[in-house]
Amino acid sequence: MSKPVKSQWDFGELFPPSETRKVLSVWELTSDIKRLLEKQIGSVWVSGEITNLRAQSSGHVYFTLKDVAAQLSCVLFRGTAAAQRSLLADGQKVLLQGDVTVYEARGQYQLIVREVELQGVGALQIAFEKLKQKLAAEGLFAPERKRPLPRFPQRIGLVTSPTGAAIRDVLHVVQRRYPGLEIILAPCRVQGDGAAREIAEAIRTLNEVNAGVQALACSGSVGERSKLKLELQQGGLDLILITRGGGSLEDLWAFNEEAVARAIFESVIPVVSAVGHEIDFTIADFVADGRAATPSAAAEIITEGVFASREFVNDAPVLLQRAARRKLDREIENFDSLAGRLSRLHPRRKLNDSLQRLDDLQAGLLRGLKTAARSRTLVLENLAGRFLRAKPALVLKARRETLRQLEKRLNALGPEQVLARGYSITTDAASGKVLHDAAQVSAGQALRTRLASGEIFSCVDE
Repeated sequence: MSKPVKSQWDFGELFPPSETRKVLSVWELTSDIKRLLEKQIGSVWVSGEITNLRAQSSGHVYFTLKDVAAQLSCVLFRGTAAAQRSLLADGQKVLLQGDVTVYEARGQYQLIVREVELQGVGALQIAFEKLKQKLAAEGLFAPERKRPLPRFPQRIGLVTSPTGAAIRDVLHVVQRRYPGLEIILAPCRVQGDGAAREIAEAIRTLNEVNAGVQALACSGSVGERSKLKLELQQGGLDLILITRGGGSLEDLWAFNEEAVARAIFESVIPVVSAVGHEIDFTIADFVADGRAATPSAAAEIITEGVFASREFVNDAPVLLQRAARRKLDREIENFDSLAGRLSRLHPRRKLNDSLQRLDDLQAGLLRGLKTAARSRTLVLENLAGRFLRAKPALVLKARRETLRQLEKRLNALGPEQVLARGYSITTDAASGKVLHDAAQVSAGQALRTRLASGEIFSCVDE
């Protein structure tokens, strides 16, 4: 600012110094922003979709969290014990907890991730994924260990609630498609606390009793267990069906428990899992030997062999008749073929064939003799003609005739014939040169003129 004016002639400082400015380095500015972010925002929860995921060899994971309007750089360091680290993938929607800071080397703000949750799924889904990965690593889901389902089961074990909708659906389909199928019910709860334990015990009980073991661990009254034991001792089980109707993830959670998965894996009897609706998948579905979308679909799969064979049995008479007809036709064809071969091998047939061949040879021999005779006749005729043409008198006569013809042609072209028609030939008497033009002669030259009869000698006057 300029100095104050002391008099009318004191105009103050005409050119004041520049105002003082505070200049920061890039690092100082970045550090200030980093401290401000860490102080004002600090630890937050943020949701979005993962993109550009990069897992470095150092063990650190870098990715971008985005939504429809913005994106945020994130880093999950190797030493951070995030439970869902292995679930991170491009396109995965997640809920992250971490500290907002600035990566000073790039001047870029980022989120240092501390916790990871799958967005909108919650703890149950996280537990589901963890157990799924664990069991898959142990080989419980391996395709090679899954056993084929029996095509014509006689007796099955049914693990479900005796009061649920699933058992009614299964019984309805079985009654319609395969009424003779025996169903041994191992009742248990399929929802709530302790349901997973009862399901696992029911599976093990069916296996134990099927193997002749007396110890029973199935829930229910003593009378129910005794009845189950008596029914199973009358015959073995072909497969086990565990099922229940649809519901939320919480309702179906009993079938996502490790105890149920272990029981299915250890079952000697093939197991079919039919839990929920088409879109529902449980751990039990992955471990079981077969999976059906619904209880009704499971019943249809189990009864498919018998149900399909009913149509075959109904068509069996017609099929047998067609098969017998085809077989008979083939035998008739074979018989006709053998009869033809036998007739061709008969001695009379061979004799007739030999006689026919003899006739063919005889006819061929006659044709050959006739052809040879005609050929010899033509040769003789040609020789005779050549002999006749070779006589001297005849040759001389022919030559004379040819000479006369040539003479006639020569005479017709000779000068005598021209002279006979009134023409003459004038030549130089001394040289005999034929004259064609009057300019070729001169006065006093001697000429010779030949006529048809005689010659004239003359001298040129003019």
